[in-house]
Amino acid sequence: MGIYDRDYYQESQPGIHLGGDRNMVANLILINVGVYVVELLMGDWLTRLLALRSDLASHPWNGYQLLTYGFLHDPKNLWHIVFNMLGLWFFGRDVEWRYGRKEFLAMYLSLIVLSGLAWVVVENIAPRDSVGSGLLPYLLGASGAITGVLLLFALNFPRRTVLVWFVLPIPAWVFAVLLILVNLNGAMQREGNVAYVCHLAGAALGLVYYRTGWSLVRWLPSGLSLKSVRRRARLRIHAPPENETDMNQQVDEILRKIQQHGQDSLSSRERRILQEASRHYQSRNR
Repeated sequence: MGIYDRDYYQESQPGIHLGGDRNMVANLILINVGVYVVELLMGDWLTRLLALRSDLASHPWNGYQLLTYGFLHDPKNLWHIVFNMLGLWFFGRDVEWRYGRKEFLAMYLSLIVLSGLAWVVVENIAPRDSVGSGLLPYLLGASGAITGVLLLFALNFPRRTVLVWFVLPIPAWVFAVLLILVNLNGAMQREGNVAYVCHLAGAALGLVYYRTGWSLVRWLPSGLSLKSVRRRARLRIHAPPENETDMNQQVDEILRKIQQHGQDSLSSRERRILQEASRHYQSRNR
């Protein structure tokens, strides 16, 4: 019996469940789409109020914009939100399953804030003349955070196939490298109305998050003790048990834990066991 054949796993499998809780990626997409509809109804007023401006240092009371800009999209360009939400859907689900719902949300919001802050810093250090160039005087969109999610997807699943424009199959790590090169070129040219710096900051932050192994959810105010702020245990390679009966028992225990307490309760070791067991079952059935 494979992992996905167990009855109690069906309730815990990632994806949109019409009868239960949605995954965090689906919730974020619904929020972005809802905000976009409000933008269309209210016009530029809401966009200008919530978008991130580069003069944040001289207007610190607008600090909320470091978060709100990430849920806005250009109301005059439907493809802006379409491509961002497709990217979040295709890459975010596996990343969320890898780290858990709460950790994914904390990571996603952190990417929005920090990549936006990086854009503000660069715009003030090396400003560009936007007069007559058609550039928006503010930043909006989830691209920085989604670029960070994409990089985390490539780091965790480097050999997963990605279909460029739904046609050309390439490994995830190749897609990530190409995307970074495109954004590097755009950032050096500093032309157009694309925030390449924000994208690069999101990618860099995703890399730092992956390499350091910090657990962001432990910084949330779930407790007042400083002991709750600690490093997440680094991933260790776990070799599946030689005895398949032992492997099945371990997998059964882990999946029961998911059913009772949710996937956020899993340790790094338990997640690794599931990955190794899944690969074992797939290779056995080929």
